[in-house]
Amino acid sequence: MAKQKYYVVWKGRQTGVFNNWEACQAQIKGFEGAIYKSFETQAMAQRAFNGLSHEYIGKEINKPALTPPQLKLLGQPILPSVVVDGACSGATGIAEYKGVDTETKKVIFKSKPYHDGTNNIVEFLAIVHALSYCKKNNILLPIYSDSKIAINWVKTKQEKTNHKRSEKNKELFLLMERAVNWLTQNTYPNKLLKWETKAWGENPADFGRK
Repeated sequence: MAKQKYYVVWKGRQTGVFNNWEACQAQIKGFEGAIYKSFETQAMAQRAFNGLSHEYIGKEINKPALTPPQLKLLGQPILPSVVVDGACSGATGIAEYKGVDTETKKVIFKSKPYHDGTNNIVEFLAIVHALSYCKKNNILLPIYSDSKIAINWVKTKQEKTNHKRSEKNKELFLLMERAVNWLTQNTYPNKLLKWETKAWGENPADFGRK
């Protein structure tokens, strides 16, 4: 029997907490810029709905806390290294990203704000920007991101966003096309690694909007 899930719709035909996918889908299918997420319990879903979408979208809040053996197995992040992060406001759709030195917390690069984006899009752009920056400057350090989806897009050299193109986000989509082209035309020695937030806390490039 499938486990019960609850769905929060922050932006759709109707907003609220829905206790089945069909009800949620009716609010978001074909609705431009819909914002939604599933949760394991009704209490979690209600708390999320009462909050801001960007506090939950792209975050692994459903996963249980790591056990001491799991924490030990993960160890500590490699230093020195580069860590990237992206952020998107659920209220405004403004998205941006940056990369920092994991050890010193010094900002290496930071994008301008873009309109009508998503967390996954700017996380992807952040990783490719870091790879390009490292190659240009002959930096062989590992690169961390807390987005498994963005890391996968980079490794497969293709973005798989479902976000719709619009006049507002055409610059973002152009940047994604350039990023994919860069990946297909370049190789890199840098390791792409997952930042383990539950073990190490928020990554140093986090925008601190929680």
